[in-house]
Amino acid sequence: MNRKTLVLPAVAGLLTPVLAACGGSGSGSKGGDAIVVGTTDRFTITKDAPAPIDPAYAYDVGTWNLLRQTVQTLMAEPKGEGDPVPDAAESCGFTDSGSERYACKLREGLTFANGDPVTAQDVKFSIERALHLKADSGVSSLLNTLDTIETQGDREVVFHLKTADATFPYKLSTPVAGILDPKDYPKDSLRDGFHLDGSGPYTFQAEVKDNAIVSVTFVKNPHYKGAQTVKNDKVVMRSYADADAMGAAIDKGDIDVMTRTMSPTQIQKLDSGSDANVDLVDMPGLEIRYLAFNTGAPTVKSKAVRQAMAQLINRGELVSKVYGTEAEPLYSLVPATVTGHSNSFFNKYGNPSAAKAKDLLTKAGITTPVKLTMHYTTDHYGSATKQEFEVLQKQLNGSGLFDVTIQGHPWDTFRPAEEKGRYDVYGMGWFPDFPDADNFLAPFLDKDNFLNSPYSNSAIQRTLIPQSRRDANRLSAADSLTEIQDIVADDVPVLPLWQGKQYIAARDDITGVAYAVNSSSTLQLWELGRGVSG
Repeated sequence: MNRKTLVLPAVAGLLTPVLAACGGSGSGSKGGDAIVVGTTDRFTITKDAPAPIDPAYAYDVGTWNLLRQTVQTLMAEPKGEGDPVPDAAESCGFTDSGSERYACKLREGLTFANGDPVTAQDVKFSIERALHLKADSGVSSLLNTLDTIETQGDREVVFHLKTADATFPYKLSTPVAGILDPKDYPKDSLRDGFHLDGSGPYTFQAEVKDNAIVSVTFVKNPHYKGAQTVKNDKVVMRSYADADAMGAAIDKGDIDVMTRTMSPTQIQKLDSGSDANVDLVDMPGLEIRYLAFNTGAPTVKSKAVRQAMAQLINRGELVSKVYGTEAEPLYSLVPATVTGHSNSFFNKYGNPSAAKAKDLLTKAGITTPVKLTMHYTTDHYGSATKQEFEVLQKQLNGSGLFDVTIQGHPWDTFRPAEEKGRYDVYGMGWFPDFPDADNFLAPFLDKDNFLNSPYSNSAIQRTLIPQSRRDANRLSAADSLTEIQDIVADDVPVLPLWQGKQYIAARDDITGVAYAVNSSSTLQLWELGRGVSG
């Protein structure tokens, strides 16, 4: 097993892989058999989520990884570094000095995979549809700075913003801004089932059993015109129940690539050189994990209870016991490698202290031990999540100040229950929509946030978030971003725990592996090719 480590600069938007796996990203073959990719992501239709892959609803890294292969956006994150680049657009840019008017021109001759022309009116329809449907997943909140959309002919689109938003180009690179054919997507309702159509690099065909995707076949779209160079003709993605099943599949040669989520034990095993035919690629990641609170629930309504938990949790012990070198303690919602990061939680609470936590609860008149249940998902963030919550439970209960029980739930019931406020405390992960500090703050704290949290801070929503978006130079936004993080550390509507590395493993005849996952944990299947083993 040959391990390959990518060294990336610690600056948001400048995350450039400098080492490619096995032959480099340009040596892939366009011919040959389909490249088979494994994932532990589960895609399920439920009563609460009958349209899990509609771009106006989908809002998790797994479903977005399906959409990004198929549904094209005006802008796209670049292969390795920098600001977003035009994809369906030929060009895009702000046309005023205040970052409130953004104009795009579509590529000439752009069509959907079925051959229908893509027009400016289709762009307007698709984005207005997402805003109109306002799905309870919260994904439409990404577009909440948008006021109106104007079309000029068939190829020009102008976006008028309510307030300055230097991050808007990034938002146009996310699937909620995906361009849809009005023939396929109803204006006033979500598109139920596992149907997906667009003008992206691939067409989409799902194999479904018991209302869940078993596998997806991505076939190269011959009509695609965009920023990406597609280096294969077909990719098959197979969904596995857990990391062990996915690992067994690559051992047997049933799959060529393993993506999220490998277990810590599996990563350590691959890193030890146990399989000479499989390469493990690791790179710094922007994935974070955190505890979220329903701040309106009786058990955690008092800020002192949430602050006491922040004072007690030992992130270093948590990481070392569960994830080892695969994660690092995190003291803010904004990862340490992103411009604007501040260690706000460490600055406020310092090292874990039961005495300080007790003082917080005593001053607030809180009776101890505080009884509460922490909920986690059993099948969305990897098998180590249960162990993580067992460690957290032990830390809190060991103080004598809490009496915590833990409960695990499958993602297809966990996420709808969380959205409806049924959990007082629950564990979540975040894979950024785009690599900017704004995307680690606004989705949790702005109006109509994706957690459906009752927490609201007027200074954050009315002043600090808008203020932080005014300058395209993100260093200039540092003061506003730091103030937001300090408020979060004091109010604790969420409690950051750790940030992790990214891993992908592939058989050694697969090329382009180093570019198959970008800084936002987005799969870029078009980068994969088949070369020569060894």
